[in-house]
Amino acid sequence: MTVPVAGPVPHPKKPAVALPRGACDCHAHLFGPSDRFPYTEGRGYTPPDAPAEKFLAMLDALGFARGVVVQGNAHGYDNRAILDAVRRFPDRLRGVAITDTAVGPKELRQWHDWGIRGLRFHIYFGDNKPGYKRGVGWDAFEVFRPTMLELGWHMQMWIDWRALPENEERIRRLPLPVIVDHMLNIPAERGVGDPSFQTLLRLLGDGKCWVKLSGAYRVSSRFPDYPDAKLLHQALVAANPDNLVWGTDWPHPQVDAAVMPDDGVLVDLMNAWTPDAALRRKIFVDNPIRLYGFPPAA
Repeated sequence: MTVPVAGPVPHPKKPAVALPRGACDCHAHLFGPSDRFPYTEGRGYTPPDAPAEKFLAMLDALGFARGVVVQGNAHGYDNRAILDAVRRFPDRLRGVAITDTAVGPKELRQWHDWGIRGLRFHIYFGDNKPGYKRGVGWDAFEVFRPTMLELGWHMQMWIDWRALPENEERIRRLPLPVIVDHMLNIPAERGVGDPSFQTLLRLLGDGKCWVKLSGAYRVSSRFPDYPDAKLLHQALVAANPDNLVWGTDWPHPQVDAAVMPDDGVLVDLMNAWTPDAALRRKIFVDNPIRLYGFPPAA
């Protein structure tokens, strides 16, 4: 049996500072409804249903116009939940899928028409892999590479922070955008000077990757304000704000209910850690338009 996990804060606080018009939450997951989109065998956890309608309600409550839904582990390679969402809400949602190579170019082109804009890959360090089925790696990427280039897609990368230095040159050579999840998932206590984080700053500063300013609560144990994650965030903003996007990571799978982040608080932290309103607009609005192909904000 897989472990049931907690759901998100049902009524997040209203952000203290209003989001700019056209703001986008660039990292969230959809789960279920499980009677329509069953959870996969071999998953690492069993979430409560978090369908598109609940995600859109959260976006509305916080003031987001748009969102990006990323395939989550509970659905494995079955992308029907996010495909359904981007098809039904094309003005508001884009998607990033995870799939094995059983899916071919024709199907990927159809996904593009519906609103998918990238594929997500998992890169592990040594043999440090989870004991459950999770993601695809470099070998699958090489199969997908020609079609991803054709479609103008990006490679979203969950990478073990310890593995980034050994993959730096390979990332630099890639002819398509690469976005690194959750500020590299590096423990914030390691600090900005850690060699792996310095590698990330180098890639970002040289325009060779993008980074998601998300998951502060995943890199820091200092709930609810994550002050050590602030230093990572600000170093990334200083390195290259043109290649950054931000996301809630709603509905926060595999986080204990006692330390479940409030999505409104996460927005407040983003605003506090990025005091320049012009930079916040770039990260919330302009950069998502470039990366995900949203139309210009009204």
